Amino acid sequence: MAKRGARKAVGAFSIPHIPPSVFVGSLVKVADNSGAQLAKVIGVLNKKTVRRRMPGAAVGDVVVVSIREGKPELRRQIMHAVVIRQRKPYRRPEGIWVQFEDNALVIISPEGEPKGSEIRGPVAREAAEKWPKIANIASIIV
Repeated sequence: MAKRGARKAVGAFSIPHIPPSVFVGSLVKVADNSGAQLAKVIGVLNKKTVRRRMPGAAVGDVVVVSIREGKPELRRQIMHAVVIRQRKPYRRPEGIWVQFEDNALVIISPEGEPKGSEIRGPVAREAAEKWPKIANIASIIV
């Protein structure tokens, strides 16, 4: 019996599957200096699920968030963000398992530019490869 679902291939490499850990309704820490501190995930972009299943995001995915804590002018704003860390362990193609101690986001503009000028804490390599502008302002890439 064949496995369900086809692997997406990019060139000669296949994209590894990372299990999602940031679901709709999650309160997630914002790791940049944009002024937001806590955000609630209200949507996941480019994810299709089945009926009644909560959409989830993994490292490198774009989510739609509502800012819950931070500067007064940012609170209750709807923005896009990229997941840079996740608590759920995932396996890299070379065989090592990666897990962070928290879930974290970086706020981005609709064009994909990061709002902040620095990122607190490590950034997953998968997110840094997908988002080079986030990799430029990251202090450490794991």
